Amino acid sequence: MDATDVQAVVRSDAALLEDDLAAFLDTLTAPARAAPGSVHDTALRRALHEPVADALGSKTGQQALAPAPGAPGGRTPLRPSLVYWAYRNYRGFPQEPESGADLAVIRRTAVAVRILLKAAVALDDIQDGSDVRYGEPALHTTHGTPLALNTGAWLIMSALRHAADPAVVDSLVRAVGDGFTGQAADLSSRTALTRAELSAAPRAARVDFWESTAALKTGTLFRMPLDAAVAGLRVVEDDRLALDRAMRHLGLASQLFNDLTVFVPELGGAHAREDVDGPGNRVVLELLGADGGPPPGEDVTPHVLGHPHLRRTLLALAEEAVALKRAAKDTVHGVCRSERSAAYFDVTIERKGHLVDRLLATLRQRGGG
Repeated sequence: MDATDVQAVVRSDAALLEDDLAAFLDTLTAPARAAPGSVHDTALRRALHEPVADALGSKTGQQALAPAPGAPGGRTPLRPSLVYWAYRNYRGFPQEPESGADLAVIRRTAVAVRILLKAAVALDDIQDGSDVRYGEPALHTTHGTPLALNTGAWLIMSALRHAADPAVVDSLVRAVGDGFTGQAADLSSRTALTRAELSAAPRAARVDFWESTAALKTGTLFRMPLDAAVAGLRVVEDDRLALDRAMRHLGLASQLFNDLTVFVPELGGAHAREDVDGPGNRVVLELLGADGGPPPGEDVTPHVLGHPHLRRTLLALAEEAVALKRAAKDTVHGVCRSERSAAYFDVTIERKGHLVDRLLATLRQRGGG
């Protein structure tokens, strides 16, 4: 099986996930179709079914696999899942014997994970006050904050119920808890008290705050799919710990990318420089205490943007992001049971991973003085 064949399997698995997600939505809206004249069902369609359908739409962030003639999924852009990578790694490719029971667990897990990720987007946009998500109106701007909050909470409960397998549910519950914990730390960084404490803290303490928050918040987005999948497959503990470590590294690399693109309009787009004054940003935390820094409580934007070490800091952190991504891939390749599995993982993760490399190349072209 060459690289083209591996990508065909990736597409087939991704198409199956899209079909399962569509079936989940179809089940949700079935009661309203059965009683079209009911005021109650019509109200639920407006207040629940439609917001859920919008939340589960295209606001995923990572680049999809482009449609390909004759490929699984037809004309639909497809988004690979780490859940299916785990299945292929530990249970084999289509030419090998497959376990119907394990595949059933994986199919439900993949849908549950997708639902939880979309719930996180809906709630995060409210907390961040973001009106746009990846070029589309955020859920709370189209349906209102109360319905968006209710939709996010409903999606979390539905995902856990849909997962069904006790080991998978336990993994997902812990992931949800970690995500909310990380979000609490991130929200705290925007308060006057924590901002003052970070400004006064030594660099090591500031970086520890960032790493602890990013590992819980962004790292969870990477760890959750894999940990849930390997829990459902009853993978050995050593592999599970290795994958957890790799996903932590990917989460840190991703958060570094997000923080750095605030300062790189070529990659940050409309979001460039919108969070320069946020002490949760790694670049800001690196430069807060340098040369005295601004007094606690004052706007740090002039200090950071005018700092003589800004370019050097951006370049160093971009190199750190690339190193973290490389370490993560090396760790995962270490537990891959075949070259095909390694290729499957690379196709899946490089949808965003290639942007980390592009960021470093962009900053090197600028110079790091």
